[in-house]
Amino acid sequence: MPSVVDLFCGVGGLTQGFVKEGFNVVAGIDVDESCKYAYEANNEATFLHKDVRDLTAESINALYPSDAIRILVGCAPCQPFSRYTNRKTADSKWQLVETFAKLIREAQPDIVSMENVPELEKHEVFKGFVRVLVQNGYQRWWDLVECVEYGVPQTRKRLVLLASKLGPIKIIPATHPPPRRRTVRDAIGRLHPIDAGKASKDDPMHRASALNETNLKRIKATPEGGGWKDWDDTLVLECHKKETGKSYPSVYGRMRWDAPAPTMTTQCNGLGNGRFGHPEQDRAISLREAALLQTFPKSYRFIEPGTDVVIKDVARHIGNAVPVRLGQIIARSIKKHLEAHSG
Repeated sequence: MPSVVDLFCGVGGLTQGFVKEGFNVVAGIDVDESCKYAYEANNEATFLHKDVRDLTAESINALYPSDAIRILVGCAPCQPFSRYTNRKTADSKWQLVETFAKLIREAQPDIVSMENVPELEKHEVFKGFVRVLVQNGYQRWWDLVECVEYGVPQTRKRLVLLASKLGPIKIIPATHPPPRRRTVRDAIGRLHPIDAGKASKDDPMHRASALNETNLKRIKATPEGGGWKDWDDTLVLECHKKETGKSYPSVYGRMRWDAPAPTMTTQCNGLGNGRFGHPEQDRAISLREAALLQTFPKSYRFIEPGTDVVIKDVARHIGNAVPVRLGQIIARSIKKHLEAHSG
């Protein structure tokens, strides 16, 4: 039976995609223990609180059933490769991709998948990752994937890699051509209205960050799809009046109902962190809205019963996640590959 181990699993976006496609996910591994509840509450898999750098081939292979086709997947933390990251602080985290490659070389899984930010493709560490696959007999495919073409309601582009010892492998064709692309309205249009700083009485995850008086004036002055360039000069930040500030047109922006959302980040709950304003309500998007835009099921449990919702922590978990739908597409691609090459 094909079985999956998910490295850098977080709260389980990639794992949930594999679960939806009927795979046996035996374990998710992450250094952030705060992800444990959400991972295990929503997926029939064990969360292992470990630093991937401390894993061995033996410890990974011991997780799989003895007769399994072994699938190793993961999304190494992508912040080091982002164009917003200070290069000088990135090197230590880049080593996580090298660690992933080392584990592949030593554990020799049958199938591998890696998902990351597009910028990774330009770096030597990615070329080294591919060299390991070549040297160990994997057939491989990778490309930059427009997630909106696969049912994710975001303008999110990701580097997706698939590799297999069984034969040629690649991602399935796009499932959502332009007439079928999902929008903000499709994802969150049915949720009840809430105010900034408030939560729905029916859903503690449908909770929006508070806004101070000035930011409330700013969001009220912002039309659907607009941003700070639509404001009166009295509301514009001094930094945006400078020439350098003109390169940040999306901050304090509202989404459009009938277009995809921007890429969800770990700060997607904040009005000033991107185009994270609700299309018509005077607030930033709620945690539930962010999770739905990341294609988590509405039933997905992020908060242990009886504990308080800490907005910044849950936003970090949601923003760090692989969109569930993208995870499902990766899983479906592997399933199609197995049908063609196993047995």
